[in-house]
Amino acid sequence: MRTCRAASGKWGFLTQYGLQAYVLSRDIKRAQAVASRIEAGRVLVNTLAHEPAAPFGGFKQSGIGREYGTFGLEAFLEPKSVLGVL
Repeated sequence: MRTCRAASGKWGFLTQYGLQAYVLSRDIKRAQAVASRIEAGRVLVNTLAHEPAAPFGGFKQSGIGREYGTFGLEAFLEPKSVLGVL
């Protein structure tokens, strides 16, 4: 267990890719803490289930941007300001 704890904070940083990662643990608080430090577009905690509505995309060399969900829609939007006195 010590090896896993020591390495868990480094695994996400040892690669140039970051599309998806998995964290398996009996301690859900620790698993969530580890998941928050991993540099990946998706981190699954204690599951292998796919959620098609969740945004999908990577970090680092795995790409920029997101598909699906509201984050995916934002890529197609152009902000506009309309100013004036009515």
